[in-house]
Amino acid sequence: MAWILDLDGVVWLADEPVPGAAAAVAALRAAGERVLFVTNNSAFRRADQEAKLAGFGVPAEGDVLTSAEAAATLLEPGSRAHVLGGAGIVEALGARGVEVVAGLPADAVVVGFTRAFDYEALRVAADTARACGRLIGTNDDATYPTPAGPLPGGGSLLAAVATAAGVRPEVAGKPHAPMVALARARTGEGPVTVVGDRPSTDGSFARSLGARFALVLSGVTAATDLPVEPAPDVVAADLAALVREEGTQR
Repeated sequence: MAWILDLDGVVWLADEPVPGAAAAVAALRAAGERVLFVTNNSAFRRADQEAKLAGFGVPAEGDVLTSAEAAATLLEPGSRAHVLGGAGIVEALGARGVEVVAGLPADAVVVGFTRAFDYEALRVAADTARACGRLIGTNDDATYPTPAGPLPGGGSLLAAVATAAGVRPEVAGKPHAPMVALARARTGEGPVTVVGDRPSTDGSFARSLGARFALVLSGVTAATDLPVEPAPDVVAADLAALVREEGTQR
């Protein structure tokens, strides 16, 4: 079986590891399971995500897929894109052969999470999207989890640009088709379990993949939020508890 794990809220909360997550990943791999990490966070380069995982005791070279990579598949090599987002988007677009430009002329605007968001950045992105008529979001998650509670996510920034530009965005990350295609290409046609903390994103992603959905309560969803839609196949306090429970059932 392949396991697809979200990162924010499953493996870590901002810069703090979720207790027991590293040991749970090791247990899955020791049992012969394939483990992939699929994240809607596009702010960081893939190597940075892999290094962060390694720092938490989770080797992951070649096992991370990001929404920035999914967004890049929506653009043709040789096209031009204005980016309101982080280094992960710039890296993914470069690997795709897309030129990153500062405003017009551009074929699209790509928006993802960034802390370098202010009125001028919003104005340029909106003007460019309005002129070229194409707006791509790496994801539409309104928030992301941290130890101090949820913070505005890439979806909030995307909504601001879409509203200002009057352009309906295309969204690449979970649970949308571009990320589904990337994940399925890596897992093949066998059984898959998706582990996530956000039903609207991870649960819908699992359903689109035809996979099991395991909801963990270590991120944005609390026990008091249950029941949720789509209904998870299993609910656990965190990844470690989930893997322990799954181990007793095999």
